[in-house]
Amino acid sequence: MKKLLAEFIGTFWLVLGGCGSAVLAAGVENVGIGLVGVSLAFGLTVLTGAYALGHISGGHFNPAVSIGLWAGGRFDKKDLLSYIGAQVLGGALGAAVLYLIVSSAADFSGVGSNPGAFATNFYDANVYGVNFGMVGALITEIVMTFMFLIVILGATHKNASPGFGGMAIGLALTLIHLISIPVTNTSVNPARSTAVALFTGTHAMGQLWLFWVAPIVGAVLAGLAYKFMAPNRD
Repeated sequence: MKKLLAEFIGTFWLVLGGCGSAVLAAGVENVGIGLVGVSLAFGLTVLTGAYALGHISGGHFNPAVSIGLWAGGRFDKKDLLSYIGAQVLGGALGAAVLYLIVSSAADFSGVGSNPGAFATNFYDANVYGVNFGMVGALITEIVMTFMFLIVILGATHKNASPGFGGMAIGLALTLIHLISIPVTNTSVNPARSTAVALFTGTHAMGQLWLFWVAPIVGAVLAGLAYKFMAPNRD
């Protein structure tokens, strides 16, 4: 139960901090943090969460990470569903808190169902000036999640330098967002995608399948690849 609570809190923090920065701070005129700031925010939530909670649960905060660690032989399959459940619920609470903040504005009229609204993920939508289709989104999410898991598996391997894992993982997530926000608003995390989609209507929910399938595929491929390159017995 302690591990599940840690995963719940960590995913709550990731959604509130990362998506919150996008919704509340990215577009503020003259002083907004922009895409670079949002990228840093997501990386910082994982970095701080990993150091605060990683020693309790491993600091996954992401169903794709849990699945990738299982595929890499680093996580027991008996805990997989409970971890994913805790992550989805924690993310949903983070999105709910963000919604309460946003809805307190005097001119609030709903978060809308437009692509990217409320930090939702998307494909086949001209949000940042270029319309990237479903194939581009699939490739992006698979490859970005693959590399994210490669970094996680490497930084947490028993032969890796101790104490720097959280920093490497947080910076990797920052880089991933810098690359892929214009393509999909960056998921690499099904819990994060689900959490905000719950509040934005049919558009985001209709595309949510991709933001489960692609990260899981990328994570499994990374787990198998890293298990081949650096087995735990080494």
